[in-house]
Amino acid sequence: MEPFTLKILEAAAHRLDVTGEVSVLYVDDKEIHELNRTYRDVDRPTDVLSFAMTEGEDDFPNFDAPTMLGDIVISVDKAREQAAEYNHSLEREMAFLLVHGFLHLNGYDHQDDAGEREMFGLQDEILGTLGITR
Repeated sequence: MEPFTLKILEAAAHRLDVTGEVSVLYVDDKEIHELNRTYRDVDRPTDVLSFAMTEGEDDFPNFDAPTMLGDIVISVDKAREQAAEYNHSLEREMAFLLVHGFLHLNGYDHQDDAGEREMFGLQDEILGTLGITR
């Protein structure tokens, strides 16, 4: 895994006190649009998608292997666009999207005000520990 990506995900994992494997895929808007349409029935590109592997019941025995937390897919096109829109660096936007995706893999969501406050507070805290601010 690329050093930047690893650094961000390790900080998030440390904060949540979780261990496991994460797959990260950087794509363009066309590819994430197709994934968004296929898996979420949303016909437009998005910035980040998370596919958690730890939801629901597990029918497999507990092997001595790292837990596969899931996959994070990030649109680099959308990240560039949002970095310009929010007037911050591409590095900051990519870090935000990695942390955001990682939190989703670990059960956090922003479907209501309380969940949004908790999730975005954690994002800011994790990014802050890395010196990545708005």
